[in-house]
Amino acid sequence: MKLTDITLTVVGVPRHTGFVNKHIIVRLHTDEGVTGIGEMSDFSHLPRYAPDVKDLKRVLEQILVGKNPFDLALINKELLDNFPEAMYYYEKGSFIRNGVDNALYDLCGKYLGVSVADLLGGRYHEKIKVCYPIFRHRFMEEVEGNVNVVRQRFAEGFDVFRLYAGKNVEADEAFLAAVYKEFGSKVTIKSLDFSHLLDWKEAARVVKRLSNYPIELIESPAYQNDFDGLRHFRHKVDHPVSEHVWSTRQQFEMIKQEAVDIFNISPVFIGGLTSAKKAVAAADTAKKSCLLGTTQELSIGTAAMAHLGSTMTNLDYTSDPTGPELYVDDVVKDKVHYEDGWLTAPSRNVEGLGIELDETKMEQYSVPDLSWNDVTVHQLQDRTAGTK
Repeated sequence: MKLTDITLTVVGVPRHTGFVNKHIIVRLHTDEGVTGIGEMSDFSHLPRYAPDVKDLKRVLEQILVGKNPFDLALINKELLDNFPEAMYYYEKGSFIRNGVDNALYDLCGKYLGVSVADLLGGRYHEKIKVCYPIFRHRFMEEVEGNVNVVRQRFAEGFDVFRLYAGKNVEADEAFLAAVYKEFGSKVTIKSLDFSHLLDWKEAARVVKRLSNYPIELIESPAYQNDFDGLRHFRHKVDHPVSEHVWSTRQQFEMIKQEAVDIFNISPVFIGGLTSAKKAVAAADTAKKSCLLGTTQELSIGTAAMAHLGSTMTNLDYTSDPTGPELYVDDVVKDKVHYEDGWLTAPSRNVEGLGIELDETKMEQYSVPDLSWNDVTVHQLQDRTAGTK
């Protein structure tokens, strides 16, 4: 079997907040009529540049056409040579490699008649506990709206939440107070996610202030790649510390410096399922726990993470992939399934990712390119449709 062509379709799907996220849906075609699908998830992130999709297609054709899709190591090596790691969280090259790698696994699974989880080593979990994100407060008047999000999602079965914190600490504190007054122990705050906005000393001061409320762990409490800061923070606070993995060198430095307790691993940030599996294995060797992170993917990307998570023996903390619940719609026939705050692992009976595109939805949400138009920095940070 040989790869014969690649199709890249840009889609813009609105979130419930009104913010429109742009993704590239990947289709890999073969000479035997089997097609694999993948997702280059959420290009609507800083920095504000994006690839030219026509040029990207030409580059990927040179890398992929004529290759055997089962040559995963070879193809991923060539992808990495052309889209190298850059020690940056939202490196667009990682998004590109992720979408292609997802599609390769989907294609290989379909050809063999097995699930991606089986290709990755077999099922260990039947479901994955997930949390719903509460986006960052910039103003005190946003608190009640976020409490309403908790009410709504709690009624739908979500009982664990992740708070993006650090922009307005007074509002963060007011939110936590309101949630625990209303819900008590029925609701859990998985983490304060500082998203590298604060230096480690300021993050430690914020954690101390908010520690009157039960919080399971702290995420990204230092500037990006500040490994010394992460280590200092970890020794200063009692909470477990989590950080995303966005390159093999960055993960190596965190292991070497004993800077974290938990690795936040998401294929989109590390460049695909192949690279994510390596990061999971490195964490296991270092005796570190893992959780699944997210950039809030659509169902294709989330299904890939569900397959990966179902195979992980060191998935010890509540994970983040609830992207399909944040969007008003999707581009697949059947979205991934959540029940009582759990992401259901795809059945072992599915072939590949077990996801089928809805061509009507693909046409409905298709957009010409990845251009930014008049989106502002605050919209990018807060994932909202407007500014204040």
